[in-house]
Amino acid sequence: MLDYHIGAASIARSLASYVVAILELIPFFKDNIPSWIGNGGEEFFGALSINILAPILLVLLTIILCRGVGESSMLNSLMTSTKVVIVLFVIVVGAFEVDVSNWSPFAPNGVKAILTGATVVFFAYVGFDAVANSAEESKRPQRDLPLGIMGSLLICVALYIGVCLVLTGMVPYTFLGEEAPLSEAFASKGLKYVSVLISIGAVAGLTTTLLVGLYVQSRLYLGLGRDGLLPSLFAKVHPTRHTPVHSQIWVGIVAGILAGLFNVHVLSHILSVGSLTGYSVVSASVVTLRWKDKTSSQVSTRWISNWREGVICLVIIASCGFIAGVLYRLSASFIFLLVAVIIAIFASAILYFRQVYAEPPGFSCPGVPIVPAVCIFFNMFLFAQLHYEAWVRFVILSLISVGIYAFYGQYHATIIYHRVPAEET
Repeated sequence: MLDYHIGAASIARSLASYVVAILELIPFFKDNIPSWIGNGGEEFFGALSINILAPILLVLLTIILCRGVGESSMLNSLMTSTKVVIVLFVIVVGAFEVDVSNWSPFAPNGVKAILTGATVVFFAYVGFDAVANSAEESKRPQRDLPLGIMGSLLICVALYIGVCLVLTGMVPYTFLGEEAPLSEAFASKGLKYVSVLISIGAVAGLTTTLLVGLYVQSRLYLGLGRDGLLPSLFAKVHPTRHTPVHSQIWVGIVAGILAGLFNVHVLSHILSVGSLTGYSVVSASVVTLRWKDKTSSQVSTRWISNWREGVICLVIIASCGFIAGVLYRLSASFIFLLVAVIIAIFASAILYFRQVYAEPPGFSCPGVPIVPAVCIFFNMFLFAQLHYEAWVRFVILSLISVGIYAFYGQYHATIIYHRVPAEET
């Protein structure tokens, strides 16, 4: 939930910058728009940076989402088609302006800097789980969800790589801007018309990303409200619009406050920490949900022991991934790094050979528990590459989240009892 709040705020800041870039194409607005309106004004206390346009855009998109899924879906389809066409056009045109000397050296700051960069931009993958979070409103989830997740992931990876190659090939990376780098890169090459198209495509792309993020976030609040982990207000659905209006408005308010006060750099670091740990928890949950439940009283004690053993193994894998990441970051001896990897492999082997796993019907994650274990290890390895202040922020925000559950969620949670067939009792 924190990922989507911060992600929406971060993307809204970038969207505001591209909207300003389009407005400045009009002579009347050229150099007449104050920086605090769309680009972020002077920073205060090292993190605060006022932006007025980003919250306004979030309010408009929140209103569209409150009106219903149909309206937002039509806008989303139009914007998605526009941005994909423009991205392909940008890759083709930009390829003719690439100077391969800009790629030499290919990794000027070394492999460690690449890993740090990977953790910072990891929040780009937050949107892919939006498909899974929308399962309740899918007609054929067993077929549509895996196709939607894998298809969108592969397409976006190809477009990401293509745009990054063109961008860094056209302009040395040291001259790229932070808010609107694509538009500035093409403008520096005298391709003003492409710069205009990029700004339009960026507005379309960021708008769809915001729509999806705000939509999914409200559905998360809806689910938690139904389960009693949050106040029942979030579970209320509009009688005619059939949308969780209260949750949607709350999401827009929180994202608007963050977008209006914090810059992209600060937001992205917090977001990547949440994404890495969140996906690790999801991977661990996939493993634990597959464990077969032993209902016989003769093996109940053994089953509890196996469950604890499995949880310990998952914790060991996560710890080894983090330790390996720290050792790599500190340039420690390769032997220590190898020891952490071997321990993680040993814990994965215990999970594989000492646990019994069920095979759910339809599409499911393949290679359990090995695939989730690998995901946990590498997520925690990347987690260790983030800046120390990101860890501190994450610990503080985690304590707040745990506090909400400790003082409210656990006392109001709806308990669902599963009936056991008579022949199994």
